[in-house]
Formats: sequence, structure tokens, C-alpha cells
Amino acid sequence: MDKFRMIFQFLQSNQESFMNGICGIMALASAHLYSAFDFNCPCLPEYNFPYAIGILSLPPFLLFLLGFVMNNNVSMLAEEWKRPVGKRRKDPAVLRYMICSMTQRSMIAPIVWISVTLLDGKCFVCAFSVNVPLEKFGNVSDHGLSDIDMLRLLARIPCKELFDGHAVVSRDVAVRYLRCISQAFGWAFLLVTTILAFLARAIRPCFTQAVFLKTKYWSHYIDIERKLFDQTCTEHAKSFAKVCIQQYFEGISGEIRHLHQQHRPGHNSKDSDEDSKDDIEKLRGVTDQEDMNKVLKNWHNCKPPLNIGKTVYQNGHGCTKHNNLNNNPAPPRKEVVAYYSKV
Repeated sequence: MDKFRMIFQFLQSNQESFMNGICGIMALASAHLYSAFDFNCPCLPEYNFPYAIGILSLPPFLLFLLGFVMNNNVSMLAEEWKRPVGKRRKDPAVLRYMICSMTQRSMIAPIVWISVTLLDGKCFVCAFSVNVPLEKFGNVSDHGLSDIDMLRLLARIPCKELFDGHAVVSRDVAVRYLRCISQAFGWAFLLVTTILAFLARAIRPCFTQAVFLKTKYWSHYIDIERKLFDQTCTEHAKSFAKVCIQQYFEGISGEIRHLHQQHRPGHNSKDSDEDSKDDIEKLRGVTDQEDMNKVLKNWHNCKPPLNIGKTVYQNGHGCTKHNNLNNNPAPPRKEVVAYYSKV
């Protein structure tokens, strides 16, 4: 368990590796899900095609949505899109980069499902069994069946236990014919998706390398800033709760505290005092509920600008102001002239 926990923490610390691992797991899960799925064709002319198309399209759509749900950047993207502008403007290029990266990762599992389905061929046989050319693989004349009966017979080709028209068409030949076409579509689909992925990853940075690096950097910055803010809030809440609980138990009964000190004469309270001082320092001056609510509201309404060189202070209206020397010049110096005379 410790080894798996260390691997998970390492992947979580590296966002790109973590998301690539999730995409790989989703791709393997889609392949195993298809292998465990019990495919049962209705073997009816009016239901074969909708059932096969549903199996080919509905699970990939659900896997695509599941890939978005498991992606941590969805909530981050929504927060960045809906937040007030404040002192930090929104960059549409960064938002587009985040959407494109999430979409590319979420499409891996659906592509695997569609590829496996086409290479297996069951859906294709079920969907197009009524379109088998009888002039090539069957007996066109002397079958004594109407058009409706012929469609019903051809619709039973995917169901081996229900098919009883071997005198009209050979089931094994028809199934092999349809599976060959399905596999051809599967390999063509893999080839096209691979070429498109190669072009998207190889050609795009060649034309917009500077823009690509900029959007990639600020996308990582937004994710890291969010994680660090959550960690800071967690540390502050832990220190705040610890100090509040200590003050509560210290003030509720001084007699109990005095009795504990009598039973433990060798106990030294210097360590506890130092710990409480450290916890108070971690609060960073925010020691009230209203102040903390104001800090959180200000962070949401008006994030500070991305400029470390400027000193920032609150102006009392929820946003921040810059103490810029160019905007607020220092008062002019008084020049004093002293005269000395020789005696």
C-alpha cells in the first residue's frame, strides 16, 4: 500500500504525468469493458442497425464525458472562466489551450473503443447483415421468399443459433465478408486518428512556438496557484482550529490545568508555548472569522496582478491597489544651504 501511495503522490505532483496515467487507465478500461460486454444482436431488420450504431457511438460518448469528469482541470477551467476580472485579465488563449488539452486526453478512451469495435466486427455484421450481396454469396433464384422474409432471414446472420437459411446464403461467408470490411474501416480509422494526432503535436508548435509556450506556462501556473492556495488555506485552517481549541481548553478550567501540573512536576510548558507561537505566526495576522471571509472573498473577486515587483495592499473595497513609485512620487526633498565664514 505504501508503494502505491508513493506512486500516486508522485503522479499527482506532476500534473501531466498524472493525466497521462489517467488516460492510459481509461484506454485499458475501455478495452476490458468491451471484452467483458455481452453483445447480443436483436436479429430483426428494424432493430439491428440502431442497436449496432448505439453500441458503436453511445459508450464512446460516455467515456468522453467520463474523461472530462476525471480531469482536474475542468473545475479549474470553470473557475477561471467565471471569475471576475478584477486586477488580472483573462487570457482566452490559455482557456483554449486548457480545453484542447482536456479534449485530446478525453478522446483516447473513445478512440480505443471505436477501434476495438470495428476490428472485432460484431457491430458491423449486426448493422449491415441485411445488405449482404446475394448475387455474390447466395442463391438469388429459387428461394421462394418474399422481400420481407428475405430481410428477416438476412437479419438473422449475426445470430448463429437462429439462422436457418443456409440454402439461400452461407452464413460463414457472409460474416467473414462483413468482418473484412469492418476491419478495413477500423484500420483506416486508426490511421487517420494517428496522423491527425501527429500533425496536431508536431506541426502546431512549429508555427506558434512562442504562443504555445506562453499558454502552456500560464496554464500550469493557474493549476499550481490553485493547489498552493488550497494548501495555504488548509494550513491556516489547521493552525486557526488548533489555537481556538487550545484557548478553549485553557480558559474553560484553570483548576484542571493546575492539577495536571501538580501530577506532572517535570512537565515543561515551553514546548507548548513555542508551538502556540508558531501556530499564531502561521495565521499571518488573520485571526478572525470575518477577516478570513473577507480574504477569501477578495481572492475570488479580485486576484492580485501577476507582478511580484509591486507591493500590494488592500484598499478596503475588495480589490488591491499598487504602491507604485511612479504613480505616487515621494515628496520633494528640502534643500538646506549652510554658509560658513572664515574668521
